[in-house]
Amino acid sequence: MPTKRTFSAKTEQTQSEWYLVDAENQTLGHIAVKIANLLRGKGKVTYTPHIDNGDFVVVINADKVQIGGKKEVQKTYMSFSGFVGGHKSENFRARRDRHPELLIERAVRGMIPHNRLGRDIYRKLKVYTGSEHPHAAQKLKAI
Repeated sequence: MPTKRTFSAKTEQTQSEWYLVDAENQTLGHIAVKIANLLRGKGKVTYTPHIDNGDFVVVINADKVQIGGKKEVQKTYMSFSGFVGGHKSENFRARRDRHPELLIERAVRGMIPHNRLGRDIYRKLKVYTGSEHPHAAQKLKAI
């Protein structure tokens, strides 16, 4: 009886596609999960955990993403520069006004591996504030 071997994808064999995600009126957590799964390639039959098998994702209308409940004023984002007095915090509404791309970028970044593979995967994410993007030549598939 022949033995069955487990398939393991190789980096050279992977083929990436480009997807377009419209974040308008979408919940931040739900859309971040969909984006993270596309970036990792989890929907593909050839998914292999230690290989970058994912696709490129272009997100538009990042400034129109929604969040549930009172989180718009209660949720805080904190950063620390490492220096004395270098602690900064802002709520969801302030971050959306200042830099709305960071909302989606940081939510997705927390859902992918925190290692070299994760950094390679994270580079495949492109987030834009409005509905315009410079990736029309890639023939994006809408999600």
